[in-house]
Amino acid sequence: MTAVREELELKARIEDPDALRNALVGAGAELVYRGAMTDRRFDRRGRLERRDEVVRLRVYHPADRSPEWGVLGWKGPAHRKGEYRAREEWESRVEDPKATLVVLRRLGYKVVRRIDRVVEQYRLGDATLRLEWYPAMDVLLEVEGAPDEIERAIAATGLPRDAFLPESLPYFTKAYEQRTGRVARVSRR
Repeated sequence: MTAVREELELKARIEDPDALRNALVGAGAELVYRGAMTDRRFDRRGRLERRDEVVRLRVYHPADRSPEWGVLGWKGPAHRKGEYRAREEWESRVEDPKATLVVLRRLGYKVVRRIDRVVEQYRLGDATLRLEWYPAMDVLLEVEGAPDEIERAIAATGLPRDAFLPESLPYFTKAYEQRTGRVARVSRR
Protein backbone atom coordinates (compact mmCIF):
# COMPACT_ATOMS: atom_id res chain seq x y z
CA MET A 1 0.00 0.00 0.00
CA THR A 2 1.28 3.47 -0.88
CA ALA A 3 1.67 5.97 1.95
CA VAL A 4 -0.28 9.22 1.80
CA ARG A 5 1.87 12.11 0.62
CA GLU A 6 1.26 15.15 2.73
CA GLU A 7 2.59 18.59 1.86
CA LEU A 8 3.35 20.91 4.77
CA GLU A 9 4.08 24.55 4.03
CA LEU A 10 4.30 28.11 5.26
CA LYS A 11 4.47 31.38 3.33
CA ALA A 12 5.91 34.80 4.10
CA ARG A 13 5.91 38.21 2.44
CA ILE A 14 9.44 39.26 1.51
CA GLU A 15 10.51 42.89 1.46
CA ASP A 16 14.15 42.36 0.43
CA PRO A 17 14.58 39.36 -1.90
CA ASP A 18 18.30 40.09 -2.41
CA ALA A 19 19.02 39.95 1.33
CA LEU A 20 17.00 36.75 1.61
CA ARG A 21 18.86 35.18 -1.32
CA ASN A 22 22.19 36.09 0.31
CA ALA A 23 21.08 34.59 3.64
CA LEU A 24 20.02 31.34 1.94
CA VAL A 25 23.24 30.99 -0.04
CA GLY A 26 25.24 31.86 3.09
CA ALA A 27 23.42 29.07 4.96
CA GLY A 28 24.38 26.56 2.25
CA ALA A 29 21.15 26.50 0.25
CA GLU A 30 21.47 25.21 -3.30
CA LEU A 31 19.68 26.95 -6.17
CA VAL A 32 17.82 24.17 -8.00
CA TYR A 33 15.65 26.18 -10.40
CA ARG A 34 15.33 29.71 -11.74
CA GLY A 35 12.77 30.79 -14.32
CA ALA A 36 9.09 31.21 -15.01
CA MET A 37 6.52 28.90 -13.47
CA THR A 38 2.95 28.85 -14.73
CA ASP A 39 0.10 27.12 -12.96
CA ARG A 40 -3.19 26.26 -14.56
CA ARG A 41 -5.87 24.94 -12.23
CA PHE A 42 -8.69 22.89 -13.67
CA ASP A 43 -12.21 21.97 -12.71
CA ARG A 44 -15.42 20.56 -14.16
CA ARG A 45 -18.51 22.53 -13.19
CA GLY A 46 -17.03 23.44 -9.80
CA ARG A 47 -16.90 19.86 -8.54
CA LEU A 48 -13.31 20.06 -7.34
CA GLU A 49 -13.75 23.49 -5.78
CA ARG A 50 -16.75 22.27 -3.77
CA ARG A 51 -14.55 19.50 -2.32
CA ASP A 52 -11.57 21.87 -1.79
CA GLU A 53 -9.52 19.79 -4.23
CA VAL A 54 -7.14 21.03 -6.92
CA VAL A 55 -6.03 19.57 -10.24
CA ARG A 56 -3.08 21.58 -11.47
CA LEU A 57 -0.70 21.58 -14.39
CA ARG A 58 2.46 23.46 -13.50
CA VAL A 59 4.88 24.29 -16.33
CA TYR A 60 8.51 25.26 -15.76
CA HIS A 61 10.18 27.59 -18.26
CA PRO A 62 13.89 27.68 -17.24
CA ALA A 63 15.68 31.04 -17.41
CA ASP A 64 18.57 29.36 -19.24
CA ARG A 65 16.14 28.49 -22.07
CA SER A 66 16.58 24.74 -21.61
CA PRO A 67 13.47 22.68 -22.49
CA GLU A 68 10.32 23.26 -20.46
CA TRP A 69 8.65 20.49 -18.50
CA GLY A 70 5.49 20.12 -16.47
CA VAL A 71 4.15 18.63 -13.27
CA LEU A 72 0.57 17.34 -13.13
CA GLY A 73 -0.82 17.27 -9.64
CA TRP A 74 -3.83 16.69 -7.45
CA LYS A 75 -4.24 18.26 -4.00
CA GLY A 76 -6.78 17.26 -1.40
CA PRO A 77 -8.60 19.54 1.04
CA ALA A 78 -6.42 21.94 2.99
CA HIS A 79 -6.23 21.74 6.75
CA ARG A 80 -3.95 22.79 9.58
CA LYS A 81 -1.45 20.40 11.04
CA GLY A 82 -0.02 22.15 14.05
CA GLU A 83 1.44 25.42 12.82
CA TYR A 84 1.49 24.35 9.15
CA ARG A 85 -0.86 24.34 6.18
CA ALA A 86 -1.26 20.73 5.07
CA ARG A 87 -2.77 18.92 2.08
CA GLU A 88 -2.53 15.49 0.60
CA GLU A 89 -0.63 15.94 -2.67
CA TRP A 90 0.18 13.66 -5.60
CA GLU A 91 2.33 14.86 -8.49
CA SER A 92 3.98 13.44 -11.56
CA ARG A 93 6.48 15.08 -13.89
CA VAL A 94 5.35 15.29 -17.52
CA GLU A 95 7.76 15.83 -20.39
CA ASP A 96 5.10 17.24 -22.72
CA PRO A 97 2.91 19.73 -20.84
CA LYS A 98 1.05 20.76 -24.00
CA ALA A 99 -0.12 17.18 -24.55
CA THR A 100 -1.16 16.98 -20.89
CA LEU A 101 -3.20 20.16 -21.34
CA VAL A 102 -4.97 18.61 -24.35
CA VAL A 103 -5.76 15.45 -22.35
CA LEU A 104 -7.25 17.49 -19.48
CA ARG A 105 -9.38 19.51 -21.89
CA ARG A 106 -10.57 16.37 -23.71
CA LEU A 107 -11.63 14.97 -20.33
CA GLY A 108 -13.84 18.02 -19.86
CA TYR A 109 -11.65 20.05 -17.52
CA LYS A 110 -11.48 23.82 -17.97
CA VAL A 111 -8.91 26.27 -16.70
CA VAL A 112 -10.45 28.03 -13.70
CA ARG A 113 -7.37 29.80 -12.32
CA ARG A 114 -4.10 31.04 -13.77
CA ILE A 115 -1.02 31.82 -11.72
CA ASP A 116 2.09 33.18 -13.43
CA ARG A 117 5.28 33.94 -11.59
CA VAL A 118 9.04 34.01 -11.82
CA VAL A 119 10.69 31.86 -9.17
CA GLU A 120 13.95 30.88 -7.62
CA GLN A 121 13.77 27.53 -5.88
CA TYR A 122 16.35 26.48 -3.30
CA ARG A 123 17.05 23.28 -1.40
CA LEU A 124 18.34 23.52 2.17
CA GLY A 125 18.60 20.13 3.83
CA ASP A 126 15.30 18.44 3.01
CA ALA A 127 13.36 21.72 2.84
CA THR A 128 12.33 23.48 -0.36
CA LEU A 129 12.27 27.28 -0.36
CA ARG A 130 10.77 29.13 -3.31
CA LEU A 131 10.95 32.88 -3.88
CA GLU A 132 8.01 33.98 -6.04
CA TRP A 133 7.59 37.23 -8.04
CA TYR A 134 4.06 37.87 -9.36
CA PRO A 135 2.91 40.34 -12.04
CA ALA A 136 1.55 42.79 -9.43
CA MET A 137 1.86 41.67 -5.85
CA ASP A 138 4.31 41.15 -3.01
CA VAL A 139 7.25 38.80 -3.38
CA LEU A 140 6.50 35.65 -1.39
CA LEU A 141 8.63 32.87 0.04
CA GLU A 142 7.10 29.41 0.34
CA VAL A 143 8.82 26.84 2.57
CA GLU A 144 7.91 23.15 2.32
CA GLY A 145 9.15 20.04 4.08
CA ALA A 146 8.89 18.19 7.36
CA PRO A 147 8.33 20.42 10.42
CA ASP A 148 11.94 20.27 11.67
CA GLU A 149 13.28 21.00 8.16
CA ILE A 150 10.85 23.91 7.71
CA GLU A 151 11.95 25.40 11.03
CA ARG A 152 15.66 25.06 10.16
CA ALA A 153 15.04 26.71 6.79
CA ILE A 154 13.11 29.56 8.40
CA ALA A 155 15.94 30.14 10.86
CA ALA A 156 18.38 30.33 7.93
CA THR A 157 16.37 33.16 6.34
CA GLY A 158 17.04 35.48 9.26
CA LEU A 159 13.38 36.54 9.17
CA PRO A 160 11.16 36.50 12.27
CA ARG A 161 9.32 33.21 12.74
CA ASP A 162 5.98 34.97 13.03
CA ALA A 163 6.36 36.29 9.45
CA PHE A 164 5.66 32.73 8.22
CA LEU A 165 1.97 31.89 8.00
CA PRO A 166 -0.02 28.72 7.18
CA GLU A 167 -2.03 30.65 4.58
CA SER A 168 -2.72 30.24 0.88
CA LEU A 169 -2.14 32.68 -1.97
CA PRO A 170 -5.61 34.35 -1.72
CA TYR A 171 -4.79 35.43 1.84
CA PHE A 172 -1.65 37.20 0.61
CA THR A 173 -3.39 38.83 -2.37
CA LYS A 174 -6.07 40.22 -0.07
CA ALA A 175 -3.44 41.48 2.40
CA TYR A 176 -1.57 43.17 -0.46
CA GLU A 177 -4.74 44.89 -1.68
CA GLN A 178 -5.71 46.06 1.81
CA ARG A 179 -2.20 47.37 2.54
CA THR A 180 -1.57 49.10 -0.81
CA GLY A 181 -5.03 49.95 -2.14
CA ARG A 182 -4.01 48.37 -5.46
CA VAL A 183 -5.43 45.32 -7.21
CA ALA A 184 -3.18 42.27 -6.95
CA ARG A 185 -2.47 40.34 -10.13
CA VAL A 186 -1.13 36.79 -9.97
CA SER A 187 -1.60 36.18 -13.69
CA ARG A 188 -0.32 38.00 -16.75
CA ARG A 189 -3.89 38.21 -18.03
